[in-house]
Amino acid sequence: MMLLGPFLIALIPGLIILALTWWFSKKGFPLSVRLLPGIITIIAAVVLFYIGFVNIRGFEGAAYGFLGFFLGMFSIVSFVLGSVAR
Repeated sequence: MMLLGPFLIALIPGLIILALTWWFSKKGFPLSVRLLPGIITIIAAVVLFYIGFVNIRGFEGAAYGFLGFFLGMFSIVSFVLGSVAR
Protein backbone atom coordinates (compact mmCIF):
# COMPACT_ATOMS: atom_id res chain seq x y z
CA MET A 1 0.00 0.00 0.00
CA MET A 2 2.97 2.28 0.54
CA LEU A 3 3.78 2.27 -3.18
CA LEU A 4 0.28 1.78 -4.57
CA GLY A 5 -1.24 4.89 -2.97
CA PRO A 6 1.28 7.41 -4.34
CA PHE A 7 1.23 5.66 -7.73
CA LEU A 8 -2.56 5.91 -7.97
CA ILE A 9 -2.45 9.55 -6.89
CA ALA A 10 0.24 10.28 -9.50
CA LEU A 11 -1.68 8.39 -12.18
CA ILE A 12 -4.37 11.04 -12.66
CA PRO A 13 -2.11 14.10 -13.18
CA GLY A 14 0.36 11.90 -15.07
CA LEU A 15 -2.26 10.82 -17.58
CA ILE A 16 -3.42 14.43 -17.94
CA ILE A 17 0.17 15.53 -18.60
CA LEU A 18 0.67 12.78 -21.18
CA ALA A 19 -2.60 13.61 -22.92
CA LEU A 20 -1.71 17.31 -22.98
CA THR A 21 1.73 16.58 -24.41
CA TRP A 22 0.25 14.29 -27.04
CA TRP A 23 -2.31 16.94 -27.97
CA PHE A 24 0.40 19.61 -28.27
CA SER A 25 2.46 17.38 -30.56
CA LYS A 26 -0.63 16.47 -32.60
CA LYS A 27 -1.45 20.16 -33.18
CA GLY A 28 2.11 20.90 -34.30
CA PHE A 29 3.17 23.31 -31.56
CA PRO A 30 6.87 24.21 -31.27
CA LEU A 31 9.21 21.99 -29.25
CA SER A 32 9.32 24.38 -26.29
CA VAL A 33 5.52 24.24 -25.91
CA ARG A 34 5.46 20.46 -26.30
CA LEU A 35 8.04 20.06 -23.52
CA LEU A 36 6.33 22.54 -21.16
CA PRO A 37 4.04 19.97 -19.42
CA GLY A 38 7.06 17.74 -18.73
CA ILE A 39 9.07 20.65 -17.36
CA ILE A 40 6.26 21.71 -15.03
CA THR A 41 5.81 18.11 -13.89
CA ILE A 42 9.50 17.59 -13.13
CA ILE A 43 9.52 20.83 -11.11
CA ALA A 44 6.49 19.63 -9.14
CA ALA A 45 8.16 16.24 -8.59
CA VAL A 46 11.35 17.82 -7.25
CA VAL A 47 9.36 20.10 -4.93
CA LEU A 48 7.30 17.18 -3.59
CA PHE A 49 10.43 15.09 -3.06
CA TYR A 50 12.12 17.98 -1.24
CA ILE A 51 9.10 18.58 0.99
CA GLY A 52 8.90 14.89 1.85
CA PHE A 53 12.61 14.51 2.50
CA VAL A 54 13.40 17.73 4.38
CA ASN A 55 10.19 18.97 6.01
CA ILE A 56 8.04 15.92 6.73
CA ARG A 57 10.45 12.97 7.07
CA GLY A 58 9.39 9.49 8.18
CA PHE A 59 6.80 7.34 6.46
CA GLU A 60 4.68 10.29 5.42
CA GLY A 61 7.73 11.87 3.84
CA ALA A 62 8.47 8.63 2.02
CA ALA A 63 4.98 8.75 0.52
CA TYR A 64 5.74 12.25 -0.78
CA GLY A 65 9.04 10.96 -2.15
CA PHE A 66 7.33 8.09 -3.96
CA LEU A 67 4.75 10.51 -5.36
CA GLY A 68 7.56 12.73 -6.63
CA PHE A 69 9.31 9.69 -8.12
CA PHE A 70 6.22 8.54 -10.02
CA LEU A 71 5.52 12.07 -11.27
CA GLY A 72 9.15 12.19 -12.43
CA MET A 73 8.62 8.99 -14.39
CA PHE A 74 5.55 10.50 -16.05
CA SER A 75 7.55 13.62 -16.92
CA ILE A 76 10.29 11.53 -18.56
CA VAL A 77 7.66 9.79 -20.69
CA SER A 78 6.23 13.23 -21.48
CA PHE A 79 9.67 14.46 -22.60
CA VAL A 80 10.03 11.45 -24.91
CA LEU A 81 6.51 11.89 -26.26
CA GLY A 82 7.05 15.62 -26.84
CA SER A 83 10.44 15.18 -28.49
CA VAL A 84 9.29 12.69 -31.10
CA ALA A 85 8.41 14.40 -34.35
CA ARG A 86 4.87 14.14 -35.67
